Parts: sequence; C-alpha cells; structure tokens
Amino acid sequence: MSKKYLISVVGATAIGKTSLSIQLAKHFKTEIISCDSRQFYKEMSIGTAVPSKKELLEVPHHFIQNRSIFDEYSVGQFEKDALAKLDELFNKYHVVIMVGGSGLYANAVINGLDYFPEINSEIRETLNLQLKTNGIEELQQQLKELDFESYQTIEITNPHRLIRALEVCIGSKKPYSSFKNATKKTRPFKTIKVGLTADREIMYNRINKRVDIMIEEGLVEEAKKLYAHKHLNALQTVGYRELFNYFDNNYSLAFAIEEIKKNTRRFAKRQVTWNKKDTEIIWFDFSEQPSEIIKNITPLIV
Repeated sequence: MSKKYLISVVGATAIGKTSLSIQLAKHFKTEIISCDSRQFYKEMSIGTAVPSKKELLEVPHHFIQNRSIFDEYSVGQFEKDALAKLDELFNKYHVVIMVGGSGLYANAVINGLDYFPEINSEIRETLNLQLKTNGIEELQQQLKELDFESYQTIEITNPHRLIRALEVCIGSKKPYSSFKNATKKTRPFKTIKVGLTADREIMYNRINKRVDIMIEEGLVEEAKKLYAHKHLNALQTVGYRELFNYFDNNYSLAFAIEEIKKNTRRFAKRQVTWNKKDTEIIWFDFSEQPSEIIKNITPLIV
C-alpha cells in the first residue's frame, strides 16, 4: 500500500494559510480539513475569517461551520472526527491538506492528545470564582508565575483555556506545559508541515487591515446577534469579547476595535511562539509563490 501524506499548513493568523491550502489542494487534486477551532461554528463567520463562498466552492472543505455555538465540542472529539474523515479521504487520495491556526487541534490530529492527570473539580470552581470576583488579569499573572511557557503559548484571553492550564498546574503541582508532547501516537500517514512567515511589522499590518475589513463586512452586527449568548465557551474569543464589552458600555466602539487588533496581534505572537518550537516545519515567506512551495515539497511525497 502506498504511503499517505497529510500536508499541514501552519502560521500566524492573516498570514495567507487559506489561499495557500487551496492552491495545494488544487495541485494535488484533493480536499481540505480545517483545524481552526474558531471556524467550526456556523453562527460565527465574519469574526473568524472563514473562507469565502468562492473559496469554499474551489475545493471541498471539512469542519468549516459544521457545528453550533450551543454544542459542546472538545479537542478530543475533534481528534476522533478528523481521523475518521482522514481515513475516508485517504481511500480516495494520496495527499490531504490540513490548515488552521489552532496548534492544539492540529497537534491532536498529527501526534495525538497529551495525557493530563485527573484534577479535583474544586480547583476549577475556585478559579472560576476568582475570575468572577477579581477578573482575568489576576489569573493570567498566576499562570505567568506557575508556567511561563504556557503563559507565552496558550490563548490567555480565553478564560476556559486559561483556567484549564491553571487547574493542572495547581492540582498536579507541575507546569501544564510539562504534560504536553510527552508521547506521540503513530498515525497511518506521514505529515509534511508547511509554515508561512513574515516580518512582524508586515504580519501586524495584515492583521490590522483584516480587522478593518471585518468591521466593514458587519462584524459589529454579527456580534450583536450573539450577545445574548456571550457566556458560551465558543464566544470567549477575540473579535467578539471586545464587542460584548462595547455593548456593555465598558468600551467605546473605537476602543473595542483597537482592542480587537491588539488582542489579535497578541494571539498571532503566541502562534509564532508555538510554531517556533516545532523543528519539523518547513518555512516559506508569505509572499512566496505557491508554485515554488509546491516545487519544494513535492520531492518529499513518494
């Protein structure tokens, strides 16, 4: 049986991953799996930068707006669903493309989920009360002191992920990061990791421009429709949380937009930090022609 190859396209938000993945899928005559955890939800389009209707028609995509914000959906469930879909796709194709900025979700597909110890539920309850009483900044500082590596890499503006890391640190008396990437599971396919990069200033300018476009396309109106459900975990994310603060009269609209840009830039910095640790990624400048990238990686597919 010939080898099967998963090409995983990684990089910071707004760097051009969607466009490259479509070009790769066209060249290899295959389909795309999204591992972007923000793009799973059908109620969230503008703020998560889902591929356009035109892009979705160019190549079949999977795990794009396939769930509701009211559904509980974990990285563990995604791992099972994605592996089942890959099994199906590899019956038809030699190569499949995976794309997305959620490093945790991509890693679950490629290497399997990490083992974490069972944690006393009282710790989470205490942290949730702390969040409610003292705000998220205190928890962020706590993680910075207990596990600086996780502080640098996880989305610390997402209270669910922040509390998850903290409860493991407190409950196990070991850093959350120490449990990550401990053991890799074997997969029936080989992974080729392709990364897009850019100078920080270029990356940040692209992010700022994308946020401006989102506002023009109706992000404020989209967030307004979701405001009543702002407590849901799916909505604890950049682009929506800042606008919920605007609706609560905590921010002016102009300040909320600047906060979206700032927090997206911070998120991109965390993505860069996460990806830098992975020595298997083959890096290309974001301006590189897809044909050149294809030429470079094709010899790896035998």
